[in-house]
Amino acid sequence: MSVVPAPEQPAAPVQVVCATAGFTLVVPPETSILEAVRDAGLEVPPACAEGRCGICETRVLEGHPDHRDGVLTAEERALGDTMMICVSRARTGRLVLDL
Repeated sequence: MSVVPAPEQPAAPVQVVCATAGFTLVVPPETSILEAVRDAGLEVPPACAEGRCGICETRVLEGHPDHRDGVLTAEERALGDTMMICVSRARTGRLVLDL
């Protein structure tokens, strides 16, 4: 199993487009994407919130995730097709997710 990278405090908010739900959120640096989408009313399965279980894996439709989980392989991270929204952020200012 992969080692979970130490979480870094993101420096900027990230715009998250929830494509299926049809709305956009601005997620502040101190809030996880998982917390933000739950606060917005989306039902997301309970997850470990530590990037270890993989339950919150979400498909990325656009943008580049900053992977901070211990679940995805190096190849999966390089593809950027999915991310763990409990701990991962964005390398771009905007992510479009299949939520």
